[in-house]
Amino acid sequence: MTALGRIILLVAGLAVLHAAFSTYEHLSHLKALGKPEGSLPQDIVLEAIIGLVLGILGSSLNAAHLKEITWSSEMKTRSIDEMGARSGFANYVNRGKNIWSRQRS
Repeated sequence: MTALGRIILLVAGLAVLHAAFSTYEHLSHLKALGKPEGSLPQDIVLEAIIGLVLGILGSSLNAAHLKEITWSSEMKTRSIDEMGARSGFANYVNRGKNIWSRQRS
């Protein structure tokens, strides 16, 4: 987590907010002129895309380091006695007495 990642994330948020405000102003201007339909200017679209890319980059730089999830990395912190026992899977109750018993009439 670097300070650069946080700064880039802040700039991205400001860019997206500015693009949203510019879009609102542009659509208000079109509505005042009586032209409710029209495309957005390219600079607003470009600003929104740049804000999105900067947001992805900033959040990637701001994220914590990934941890290993392999069996060997797990065994570095535990012993085989802890992992091999698996007493939670032991089932001592079976249905054999119900299958082989005589039918009740």
